[in-house]
Amino acid sequence: MQRAQIMTIRYFQKGFNYSQDGPGNRLVYHLQGCNWHCPWCSNPEGMDPARKAQVSELSAMVQEAVSCVPMMIEGGGVTLTGGEVLLQWEAVTQFLCELRAAGIHTAIESNLSIPRLDCLLPYLCFLMCDCKHHDSATLHRITGGSLDGLRQNFSALAAHPVPTIVRIPLIHGFNDARQDIEGFIHLFKELPGKFSVEILPYHEYGKDKWKKLGLPYQMQDAFVSAQTLQSFEAAFRAAGFTVIH
Repeated sequence: MQRAQIMTIRYFQKGFNYSQDGPGNRLVYHLQGCNWHCPWCSNPEGMDPARKAQVSELSAMVQEAVSCVPMMIEGGGVTLTGGEVLLQWEAVTQFLCELRAAGIHTAIESNLSIPRLDCLLPYLCFLMCDCKHHDSATLHRITGGSLDGLRQNFSALAAHPVPTIVRIPLIHGFNDARQDIEGFIHLFKELPGKFSVEILPYHEYGKDKWKKLGLPYQMQDAFVSAQTLQSFEAAFRAAGFTVIH
């Protein structure tokens, strides 16, 4: 008789954060491994799936989350981010299921490029996803990513709605031109269901991490102006989208 496999999750960082990773005060796990290679990544230590990371059994993580419930104030809960959460979709699905059984609010942040969101949706309370570019060829050339999974996952989301925020990391020279505004709006109008839009101006929070890892940080002149940010927000509002900060 075979022994049942003990499910584990690999992550490189955990801790509490307020309001930036979902509503309220949240216990946030940064999962190890990503299927993209964005050159501006804030967590480059989480990109390599083979990199050494903390490995925890689901039962221990559930116990940890339950013990932290008194700290999950103002609608808080547990958020899984990355790296890319959906790379570990089987274990993540079970983890979210057990968290919901314990009455804990759940959230994930994902690039939605892996079409497995349907497995998580029954146990998911809040979704944050990023959309880095509206053009598949440009997206793949810079990040290695694709828009196919995003479209498939939004089809699943339409059948099982969850409050959703789509985030655009706005980067000069990559996705901040006037035609990019039009491209994003066209793409977002094709996606089924309702969601809010958040536009995040480029920052260099991960720059020192790249250097510490011995990796070249290739971003130059990537900051966007306040006027550009305002133009994007105004265009999305004019197109009927809810824009949040």
